[in-house]
Amino acid sequence: MHQIRKQKSTPFEQLCFETESQQHDLFNIPVIKSAMSGDINVTTYIAFLSQAYHHVKHTVPLLMLTGSRISHEDEWLRVAIAEYIEEEIGHEQWILNDIVAAGGNAEEVSQSEPSFATEMMVSYAYDSINRVSPLTFLGMVHVLEGTSVALATQAANAIKASLSLPNKAFSYLYSHGDLDQDHQKFFENLINQLSETQLHIVIKSCHRFFTLYGNIFKGLTRS
Repeated sequence: MHQIRKQKSTPFEQLCFETESQQHDLFNIPVIKSAMSGDINVTTYIAFLSQAYHHVKHTVPLLMLTGSRISHEDEWLRVAIAEYIEEEIGHEQWILNDIVAAGGNAEEVSQSEPSFATEMMVSYAYDSINRVSPLTFLGMVHVLEGTSVALATQAANAIKASLSLPNKAFSYLYSHGDLDQDHQKFFENLINQLSETQLHIVIKSCHRFFTLYGNIFKGLTRS
């Protein structure tokens, strides 16, 4: 049955199928389940935003590194990465603005150190692009953006209602939620142009990044 599914599915469908169980495990991390029901306090929400800031500020540098490592035979992929760069510029500032709106100290966050889990995910991203393949970054994109599209809007609505925070405290989550589905379609079309060998690299990368991203949320329950 597994083989039939692989043969008949698109590369993007295969990517989702091969990483489905890990996405399920991520969604079942206690702090994520609590957020989906609005059962978290403002300290935990700001802690989440703080760690998001520490990895999102690396998105554009990572994209630039990815683009520089792509071979000339895959120039179409470099063009797609350039489009991503334009889309992602400045998103870390949205997070700092959300922190202020939620009652946090944006300057303190911007000067703070990331958690070990966040640092490890960012470090692996840089390392894998250089050591393995620039395609590994697409695994990180699938984990972060796929998770956001699935959860962000519902989580934002639940947390906002529970904590009575204004809309301007959720610009990061809302921008990466339901409204980001056009961005996800762009990613799906990109994945569907990959060869079988390239797709395997992305799938293996996803397995790594689901673990690394999950560790960030597990750390929030201890912060």
